[in-house]
Amino acid sequence: MPVDQHSDPFEGRVAAELRAAGGGFEPNLSALTTAGLARGRRLRLRRRAAVVGGAASLALVGVGGALLLPGGGGPGRDQSSVAADPSGTATLPAVSGQELIDTLKERLGHGKFSEEHGAGTGDKAGPYAALVWDDGHGASAVSVNLNRVEVGGDEARQLAQCPDKLLAPYDDCKSSRLDDGSVLKIVQGYEYPDKREPTKWWYADLVTAKGQHVSVSEWNAAAEKGSPVTRTEPPLDNAGLKELATAPAWLKAIDAIPAPPSQEPTPSAPVTDTAKTLAGLLPDGMQVVSRSKDGDGYGYVVVDDGKGKSLVEINVQPDMGDLLSDSIFEGAEDVGDGTMLVTREDAGDKDVAGTVRWTVDTVRINGLRVVISAYNSGGPHDAPGRDTPALTKDQLKEIALSSAWGPSRKDLYGQKSGQKNSDQG
Repeated sequence: MPVDQHSDPFEGRVAAELRAAGGGFEPNLSALTTAGLARGRRLRLRRRAAVVGGAASLALVGVGGALLLPGGGGPGRDQSSVAADPSGTATLPAVSGQELIDTLKERLGHGKFSEEHGAGTGDKAGPYAALVWDDGHGASAVSVNLNRVEVGGDEARQLAQCPDKLLAPYDDCKSSRLDDGSVLKIVQGYEYPDKREPTKWWYADLVTAKGQHVSVSEWNAAAEKGSPVTRTEPPLDNAGLKELATAPAWLKAIDAIPAPPSQEPTPSAPVTDTAKTLAGLLPDGMQVVSRSKDGDGYGYVVVDDGKGKSLVEINVQPDMGDLLSDSIFEGAEDVGDGTMLVTREDAGDKDVAGTVRWTVDTVRINGLRVVISAYNSGGPHDAPGRDTPALTKDQLKEIALSSAWGPSRKDLYGQKSGQKNSDQG
């Protein structure tokens, strides 16, 4: 079963969904505290890999809040359906998970293979092939994931960009356009951004002009997590990753993926340059050391008030009004215009000793969620360089409630929640 392994397992509306799926399951409130920020980071980094070395037994939340449950389409499930070719009216036969595994083994060409898993193009989980490969120099987990992305869309753009080093440190990244118009990005990074274990994760993302996306991952261990390293580096260098990612068989398989059913478009965030907007709302005396690139919804700035660096990150999400009935907003304050606000303080989500993180989480009456956090360090993986964040909790509140992110009820009607407009009778 393929999953976005590197995604955080909680999102904006996950608590209610997990309770429904798991009966009396109680959510991890610490993780839920920064679910909005975690989702924003994930959308920027967009890692894709397959489960290697065993089946996933937990329910995971995918992009957009859809709940993915085990058993909905497991490895080896073969679909005999015929898929529509997205480039025209022709039809293409489905490709089974075993066929994708065989293709991966054929492309690797030699050595010993074990722990083979895969799913076909007709599988609800999406097509992938994953295995453990020993080329004679140590076992390595290798996986290939296939899907489509919107041509010219935000996901395609981010897949072509090198990751933000503040969020995902790496040793090398190259992004280049191939002769056929495709964009290939190859990254040599680490499974753990803080490098607490020596597991290296190298991966390639190929995005074609038709929106076909091939993601290849490899590790210098038999599993991405929880397995000792078996070699200094993963087996494929940049040339080897390019050769594997650009194999024509993957593109043919992607063309055989059934077109998804039509659905309502997901509303986009009202702000198109989040980091720039955030920087413009900072209080006086804050020097912006760095900030994230343009992006809808999520952004960060690293500021220095003369006492050391402090990371400030924000995520803006529409249509999140159902969060108000969730436990993470229990005891929330009504700021006077229908906006509900909660303030939290914790030690961050990266297990860095001494980290202090202040968070202000708001949901407006129109469902717009604005969640902002400030750290006493310059990055989520960095050691603290100061006692407290550079921004106070009151300053974070002021930024979160700004009309720059979208109108409040007061902005829309010129009144506070509960007051009647005379023009409306």
